Amino acid sequence: MNAPIRRLGLVVAAMFCSLLVAATIIQFAQARSLDNKPGNRRTLLASYSKERGSILVGGNAVAYSSPTDDQLKWLRKYPQGPMYAAATGYYSFTYGSSAVERHYNDFLSGSSDKLFYRRLVDIVTGKSAQGASVQLTLNAKAQQAATNALKGQRGAIVALDPKTGAILAMATSPSYDPNLLASHDLNAVQSAFTRLSKDPAQPLLNRAINGNLYPPGSTFKIIDAAAALESGKYTPESTLPGPASLRLPGTNSYLPNDFPGNCGAGDKVSLTRALAISCNTAFAQLGMDLGQNSVRSMATKFGFGKSVDIPMTVTPSVFPSDLNKPQLAQSAIGQFEVRATPLQIAMVSAAVANGGTEMTPYLVQSVRDKNLDVIQTTDPKTFAKPISGDTASQLNTMMQSVVTDGSGTGAAIPGIKVAGKTGTAEHGSGANADVWFTGFAPADNPKVAVAVLVENGGTVGQEATGGLVAAPIAKQVMEAVIGK
Repeated sequence: MNAPIRRLGLVVAAMFCSLLVAATIIQFAQARSLDNKPGNRRTLLASYSKERGSILVGGNAVAYSSPTDDQLKWLRKYPQGPMYAAATGYYSFTYGSSAVERHYNDFLSGSSDKLFYRRLVDIVTGKSAQGASVQLTLNAKAQQAATNALKGQRGAIVALDPKTGAILAMATSPSYDPNLLASHDLNAVQSAFTRLSKDPAQPLLNRAINGNLYPPGSTFKIIDAAAALESGKYTPESTLPGPASLRLPGTNSYLPNDFPGNCGAGDKVSLTRALAISCNTAFAQLGMDLGQNSVRSMATKFGFGKSVDIPMTVTPSVFPSDLNKPQLAQSAIGQFEVRATPLQIAMVSAAVANGGTEMTPYLVQSVRDKNLDVIQTTDPKTFAKPISGDTASQLNTMMQSVVTDGSGTGAAIPGIKVAGKTGTAEHGSGANADVWFTGFAPADNPKVAVAVLVENGGTVGQEATGGLVAAPIAKQVMEAVIGK
């Protein structure tokens, strides 16, 4: 064999080997990820040829597939679209899928390996394949109450079962109608998606778990109080300085309270009373006395800085590093660069309600096949144990004083003990404050922990406070869960 033919043979052999390696990688290593890409039209066409499983709340379908006469044989429908959009997401031929529609696509589409034997039965019996159904943890009454309460305002609400971590309500406002993106009129879908994507109100954003996050304001004082009690140097009766304003060390700036005057007689206030009336100066001084490592450590124990999948990934909340004293004072009242999701703040209250044990939040309770046999279920799992049972008990009592005799009386439910904490967070010069409430009920046997966030004071605007705007909303959601 002469040299040119030998070289040509080597080139052909190398090209053949490259083709073999590429085909092997695609077939055995990348096949699943390529199939699962949201915009994979081949997979979508295949999935539209069979009935997709439903997404259920309390046994009722909040997403299901309906037969059609067009090329795409099944149309995805969302009977209460905007109310559950943050949980269900959308299922679109053009734009793929999101939220539970995306994260449980294997089950809903019927392609999961866990459905293999059931698919064999369908093949043998000649029945058409059908996806599995996904049961959410949401409580329909709580979700309805949260949705109604946020109407006309931007914000988010999360309610948790503090004993299990099950998400009972997750509302974000404004929301969107996933039916617009599931339509088989692809031009209309494109127009709707463009409009939603460019909307400055960001209706596609789930404010409960993602986005730029929010300064938690005075709801962060629960974490300060937890750090103080866990240090062993403080009790609920410990006396703190509570002047009308506090000069920040090394500056000529003063940090004031949100109300006129000091927090107690002689500029002194107990830790319990400081929490009840949300005394800024007392908690700013407490944060500086505890030190940034102590406050940050407690925030981290509650989950700040950690990612959670519910199954959608939750943006980690943030407590800043390398703080000087004035920055620490502001951070201790949930300002400066402290940022949190409503879900994280709900988890803090839930941990207090659950005796110091923080449960991992989850949105999917179970997956069932078309015969309603359970294929997979979510078992409650401990996320962390940030505080002792004694500290949780003390915080529980202190947070009850917020509702009975403090800034959160708007969350009171007649005949029920309610624990809570308000927050009114500055987030920019000239902007109205974001307002918060977090808490749980019944305080002596907690069944629900909640966090409410309303952007820019909601419909009240400049005069808004957490107690005025967010606490009554939290009351409605808690009442829906406990049946009041």
